Amino acid sequence: MLTTYRRVLAHPGALLFSATGLVARLPIAMIGLGIVLLVSEATGSYGVAGSVSAAFLLANALVAIVVGRLVDSLGQGRVLAVAVLTSTGGLVLLMAAVQADWSLGWAYAAAVVSGASLPPVGACIRSRWSHVLDRPSEVQTAYALEGVVDEAVFILGPILVTVLATSWHPLAGLGTAAVAGLAGTLALSSQTATAPPPHPRHTDSGPRPAMPWRTIVPLTVVCLMLGAFFGSAEVATVAFAEELGVKRYAGVLLGLWAFGSLAAGLITGVLTWQVGADTRVRRGTVALTLVMAPMVFIGSAPLMGMALFVAGFAIAPTLIATLTLTEQTVPSARLTEGMSVIHTGIVAGVAPGATLAGIVIDSTGASPAYLVAVGAGLLAAVAAQTLPRTSSGGTGREAVPECSSAPLAGG
Repeated sequence: MLTTYRRVLAHPGALLFSATGLVARLPIAMIGLGIVLLVSEATGSYGVAGSVSAAFLLANALVAIVVGRLVDSLGQGRVLAVAVLTSTGGLVLLMAAVQADWSLGWAYAAAVVSGASLPPVGACIRSRWSHVLDRPSEVQTAYALEGVVDEAVFILGPILVTVLATSWHPLAGLGTAAVAGLAGTLALSSQTATAPPPHPRHTDSGPRPAMPWRTIVPLTVVCLMLGAFFGSAEVATVAFAEELGVKRYAGVLLGLWAFGSLAAGLITGVLTWQVGADTRVRRGTVALTLVMAPMVFIGSAPLMGMALFVAGFAIAPTLIATLTLTEQTVPSARLTEGMSVIHTGIVAGVAPGATLAGIVIDSTGASPAYLVAVGAGLLAAVAAQTLPRTSSGGTGREAVPECSSAPLAGG
């Protein structure tokens, strides 16, 4: 397994941009929760804190596609530097507004500016991998590696921001996120040797290639439902732990879920597949639906931890297949934009999923709220069935070669 990952990381500059990307991505997992911790401490209202955090996330979801398009047209170096400086400035203004007790309008405005300009680091890293690697099987390994990095970020980020904000100072969590994002993204933007070349919109070669919406639209719906799946399952798990009187272990339960996904991502990266990415998306969404269904009937925290760990194994293969299909289908001149569309789908689905789960929890309790995740998975599976079907091991620019390795569950 390690040899497979070592092979892709041995490409010149690959280890550096992947490691830099890990640091640069920390704000994604820290800022939303950091805003809640800071604003709730200052105002005493979780409702206000949640709405400011939602303004940040919504602005990011709405503008991420535009930023991704600019990256493809102008190049990563120019856009990432401007974006991270703007986003960090907005975050600093937000912290100043809350700390100085300015009007809440300042906090909302700063949150919107910071969220709208947050650099699409994950999409840029995957675009670099697609640029520096030639073999489709190596691209999948690299995408699996980045999936593991994503899991690590979303495990470490919330813990880090919570510990800093509650044990040191309410500003410490967001301040650390700002420093990590600024330093990591500027370092990434300076690594020009591995960056894909810009593709200006108007060139002598003609207009930009068309976006394959026949594939991207269903994938975006899939990702929207996956976002709702994640948001609802997280809220339901926290409420489940609280009902059992072990709310302090909610993070452990969610950590087991993430570790299951991380392990599956590592395994996915060393395999090639007998079926195409489109088929793996279809199977993965069905698997996500099936593994979440038993949660409705579980009444023990240890048993729930085991079930969530097992359920996590369906997450990473599905997300990796989704990103692989995007990479195989979207023209290289618009790859960052395409990845940003997928990212936007996931981000946009989290809040509605969490909200609907909260309504169910208030009405009937935590366990039935897992049905929201089941429903989201079912809708994702339906959307996945509309993806164009291919007879080869891939779609679009390249095909993933066949091999004798049996696919993972959900693959």
